[in-house]
Amino acid sequence: MSLSVNIVSPAGVLFRGSAEHVSLMTVEGSMGLYPAHEPILSVLRACNVHVVQEDGDVIDVPIGGGYVSFDEDLVTIAADPSPGSDASVEGFAAPSGG
Repeated sequence: MSLSVNIVSPAGVLFRGSAEHVSLMTVEGSMGLYPAHEPILSVLRACNVHVVQEDGDVIDVPIGGGYVSFDEDLVTIAADPSPGSDASVEGFAAPSGG
């Protein structure tokens, strides 16, 4: 079982793909999202969203805050651009698959 992950910002898609799990920082503290996790909606702090893909590759996506929604193994992050970054990690984005 895997997660479907979408991280978007006003600049566009930062990451789209499958993951084994995702770690991030909410205003309440750090959180790990795994398949079958309880649904959540939370405010995010500026952090690196840590995406561990099914093949073991790890991608860190810097964000400047935002919101995370999780339900039925779908992680959706609406991110503010990270200060000092170009707000794009397109080179790391997984293919959308169609």
